Amino acid sequence: MKQRVITGVVAAALFLPIVYFGGFPLVLLTYFLATIGLYELFKMKNLNIFSGYGLLTVLFLWALLFPAEYNHVLDSFYYSKIELCIVFILLLFTYTVITKNRFTFEDASFSLLSAVYVGIGFYFLFETRVDGGLVYILYSLFMIWATDSGAYFIGKALGKRKLWPEISPNKTIEGSLGGVVCAVIVAILFVLFTDIKGSIIGITVVLSVFGQIGDLVESAFKRHFNVKDSGKILPGHGGILDRFDSLIFVWPILHLFHLW
Repeated sequence: MKQRVITGVVAAALFLPIVYFGGFPLVLLTYFLATIGLYELFKMKNLNIFSGYGLLTVLFLWALLFPAEYNHVLDSFYYSKIELCIVFILLLFTYTVITKNRFTFEDASFSLLSAVYVGIGFYFLFETRVDGGLVYILYSLFMIWATDSGAYFIGKALGKRKLWPEISPNKTIEGSLGGVVCAVIVAILFVLFTDIKGSIIGITVVLSVFGQIGDLVESAFKRHFNVKDSGKILPGHGGILDRFDSLIFVWPILHLFHLW
């Protein structure tokens, strides 16, 4: 627990100032976090990211992450973000032929879907910061921290019925509901003390649920590949995906609600 607390404090001290300033430093941070997340998924499946197909997948991920704010850079080359992504998809499938199926269609599909999974989540970290402002990023962080903490402590104290034992045997229905309640309390505080709209309280229930689904998705990955943590970059916490699995789901959905 002590190691988790120390790592959490240090990580927050590094992460929050960059989120506060936004701009290009936040773009670099999202690229870094997403690339590490992709590396963790590759490692789970025993794929080598330091390879030809790994490089193509990373470039595909970076194309997905390219912020809308900088689209004018691509416009000067007469290419769109979608066109870049199509090029890397075709090249990745071509790689299956070049390697004579040592890198298979299944591997290519896993690589592409992994990049989409990680890329979409972290892309909307930056887009939410640009469009919604700092307050929505802080709201999403505190809301998910409240969901996780509430689910853990309330589940430990009152949990009896298993939520999804095949995927995550320790999670309970009572803990899940407790996480949603704690998230709503955070939403109420943000409505009272910030300029976030009152409608966020109802939306918080949806976001808290999807945040827990994001957590379960990552648990399903780890159970399928028989690993305890996605990585070791965060002592006491695991990998980047272990810490951002819920937010990878929450940031796109928060953006789709068009609250700002």
